[in-house]
Amino acid sequence: MTDTVQILISMAIYMAAVILIGVFYAKRANKNSEEYFLGGRSLGPWVTAMSAEASDMSGWLLMGLPGVAYWCGLADAFWTAFGLAVGTYLNWLIVSKRLRRYSVRVNNSITLPEFFSNRFREKKKTIMFVAAAFILVFFTVYAASCFVTCGKLFSTLFGTSYTSMLIVGAIFVLLYTLLGGFLAESISDFMQAIVMIVALTVIVILGVVSAGGIGDVIDNAKQIPGFLEFFGLASPVLNESGQQIVEAGMPVFGPAANYGILSVCSMMAWGLGYFGMPQVLLRFMAIRKEGELKRSRRIAMVWVVISLGVAVFIGILGRQLFPTEHLTKSGAENIFITLANSSLPAILAGFVMAGILAATISSSDSYLLIAASAFSKNIFQGICKKNATDKQVMLVSRITLLVLALIGVTIALDEDSVIFQIVSFAWAGFGATFGPLMLFSLFWKRTTKAGAIAGMVSGAGMVFLWKLVISKLGGVFAIYELLPAFIVSAIFIVVFSLLSKAPSKEIEEDFEAVRSGAVSMD
Repeated sequence: MTDTVQILISMAIYMAAVILIGVFYAKRANKNSEEYFLGGRSLGPWVTAMSAEASDMSGWLLMGLPGVAYWCGLADAFWTAFGLAVGTYLNWLIVSKRLRRYSVRVNNSITLPEFFSNRFREKKKTIMFVAAAFILVFFTVYAASCFVTCGKLFSTLFGTSYTSMLIVGAIFVLLYTLLGGFLAESISDFMQAIVMIVALTVIVILGVVSAGGIGDVIDNAKQIPGFLEFFGLASPVLNESGQQIVEAGMPVFGPAANYGILSVCSMMAWGLGYFGMPQVLLRFMAIRKEGELKRSRRIAMVWVVISLGVAVFIGILGRQLFPTEHLTKSGAENIFITLANSSLPAILAGFVMAGILAATISSSDSYLLIAASAFSKNIFQGICKKNATDKQVMLVSRITLLVLALIGVTIALDEDSVIFQIVSFAWAGFGATFGPLMLFSLFWKRTTKAGAIAGMVSGAGMVFLWKLVISKLGGVFAIYELLPAFIVSAIFIVVFSLLSKAPSKEIEEDFEAVRSGAVSMD
């Protein structure tokens, strides 16, 4: 039996297990839209924590982040990971409990646009439409990043066409999402989170042994200018075709690039994104009891710290073991696959590869499901056809899933796409569009509908403007677009809220009830 067949069998076993989970929960998921989109608020602390992080991290944890470390060294990858860890902790600490409570208080909201709309007791549903529209835009981009991961994984493993493997992966994710809904997705995400962390840990241990120990790995990294510095950056020397130059069997690097405080702040700004991530915020809303969120926070933090740290180290380890294997920035994202294939027997490598597939599925099904709910529940039922039945909502949701998957595949057709860059744009979009609004909605009573709309539009608009125009100026303007867009959104919320009429008595009563804890949670 060839290595390729053994890997394929291992991955098929894993995929079959995921499908069985979907089948098991399909009947319950299709009972009504609340079950399908929020699991009936029945998640336990372990599933809440692990599914939140697995759906958030996606394939970029196993491919994107190690690829960054492999390509240019420690700094970018470390400060990104550090910012994400801090953001994870703060989100669980200050947002989770109040959001769970508030979403129940304001008409038992089951989607993020619905929560924002009900929070401000709007009648014309403008907030709901704007929020749902941005979710559709950014989650389609996010889903595309997951499909890129599928394409790269399968084409690298089996030597087949990137495009055909991209389509196969997208079809599998789509069928699974159609089948099981939020609960099946969350349960499988729990399993996938375990697979992801085991895969990362196993590869690091075996890789370090193969490299001769951690000391040898570090010594090798120190020989590359800027590669192992917190405030320096390695600079691969490229030829005209964009490939790193190799001389005497070793990759060529130029002098270390400067990595100042502005660069550190730029990468740590990734942590701000958590306050606006629908796939994470929905888990806060879906947990069965508010009191279990503290336990979930601890579980989530252990998983996040270990996973991020190991993922960064894999990139550094890969530079010693396979210094000339990947000579482009896009190709560097395959270093995890290379390490797995070289370290393990084929049958076990297949299960480790399932870790990448796990990360991809756990994220893409979340993205597609939330985007579909934004259209079917918030736009179709919330605005266009208010008397729509649950059956009609579910049908529209499934049609929306198909359309979004097709658009995502179209975006992902470029084989040279860099997963990390696609994810960073979508992450900035959500962080700036919803992050400031979430914080102000939960903690500032004076926030108004006008402020909410202004905050979302300005945040999203600034992400596009900064990424496509301002960042091209370079220098100080080359910072990650999330940071300036987040600040602009917060300013707009404050200014427009103060310029508009104060919230009604009913809105203030909701706020005070949530703040005091006078809301039944069970």
